[in-house]
Amino acid sequence: MNLKEVSEYLGIGETKTRELLKSRNCPFSMKIGYRWYANKKILDKWIQEQSEKKGGIYSI
Repeated sequence: MNLKEVSEYLGIGETKTRELLKSRNCPFSMKIGYRWYANKKILDKWIQEQSEKKGGIYSI
């Protein structure tokens, strides 16, 4: 998924999505050339894990 697709999928702005994808501890992001992408299967797993954690909040 590209930046715009991830942003729409998560319901957050592109700036915040970019911060998330660039985060060192982001398990689902990858950089190809100058662009950031997300692996949807890993992103979905990450969302599930976050929702199971207390509060379900991820901080960048």
